[in-house]
Amino acid sequence: MKTNAYRIIFVLFLLVTMTVAMAGPLDAKAIKVGAAINMTGPASTWGQFHAKGQQDYFRYVNEVKGGVAGNKIEMILVDTQYKVPEAQAAVRKFAVQDNVDMIATWGAGEGLAAKPIIQQYKIPTINYSTSWELLEAPVDYMYLPFGSYRMDCYAIMAYIRAIHKGAEAPKVGLLTYNNAYGRSIHQPSMEYAKKNGINIVAIEEFPPKTVDLTTELLRLQKKGAQYVVMQMLPAAIITTFKGADRVKYHPMFFGTWTSTDPDFFKLGKGLIKDRLIMQFPGGLPSDKTPGMKLMTTLWQRYKTVNKFDASYWEGVVVGMIMERAFIRAQKNYGQINRETINKAMESFKNESFGGLVPNVTYTKKDHGASFTARMVRVREDGSYVPLTNFFNPSKDKIKLLKN
Repeated sequence: MKTNAYRIIFVLFLLVTMTVAMAGPLDAKAIKVGAAINMTGPASTWGQFHAKGQQDYFRYVNEVKGGVAGNKIEMILVDTQYKVPEAQAAVRKFAVQDNVDMIATWGAGEGLAAKPIIQQYKIPTINYSTSWELLEAPVDYMYLPFGSYRMDCYAIMAYIRAIHKGAEAPKVGLLTYNNAYGRSIHQPSMEYAKKNGINIVAIEEFPPKTVDLTTELLRLQKKGAQYVVMQMLPAAIITTFKGADRVKYHPMFFGTWTSTDPDFFKLGKGLIKDRLIMQFPGGLPSDKTPGMKLMTTLWQRYKTVNKFDASYWEGVVVGMIMERAFIRAQKNYGQINRETINKAMESFKNESFGGLVPNVTYTKKDHGASFTARMVRVREDGSYVPLTNFFNPSKDKIKLLKN
């Protein structure tokens, strides 16, 4: 009888042990991340690949790394349709109903509108749009993954200044959406131009749903703009190229890092003509960095994309920064929640992500991540060619590369 009792106790012990082992750490929990992203509205291709990049990276963390200290990351995705009220509703739902630990917001206008809610509930949030206005005081809980559009403007203007020939000041036109995202390049571009001998001859705005930009381009042409700086998403850049060809207008075209996505190269076949130059602050395949090796691993493992893409890249970058904050929160404070994640973020100092993005620094007063830019040429075959070194356009001298 005693032998049978011992056997029963032993079997029960094994079952309990196996159950605990299968369940993982006793204190493991889901780390909840809310993502309010434009998936179906105007310019939604960017949002779709942002979401895919972030989801793929979290999946990689869960499957390959076993989560963060045994805690799996759960991403709750809501489609904002590029509408401010939808973004506000999503963020409030994340805060109150889903009880998320961290949030990703998307557009400039959406991030600005959601900011008061985020600060009310004290949830650390990374915004995909790097609008500099998001970091106007109070900055609490709002973060960018890398330098703002102010950095883009300074870098583009510095490049124009460096390549311009002739005694007269370069004539620049701005062509942008008529929303918060588009207008985010107006003030910084004019600031830099005024201080550095650049003549901004015109600013042309248009609604995101516009399908013909001939009129705007004719105005820029009439003003003599030799360089056109665009703040719009990829489909509108293709529309710009069509209009420019129609009116035989051939300035140099510049864009911020949001200028390309996978559809850009499909829609732009025969139109891109290697004539787009953009500020892109990240790693490229030609850099052969550890970060790019990770990107390659992701697209080979999950097959979401089959080569480098800037929108997918940013999704991965946002996911990596969040994961690093979770790791730091667990290590430094023994738990992962809104408060400890925010403290962890503000402790980032020259944080390296394998060259995939410039090293990240956050402080209590500065949530801008970095101010490191470089200019690249976008080729019609989908490749990106570096034209300059990485540089801080507010203080470093730009170095042109031979290609």
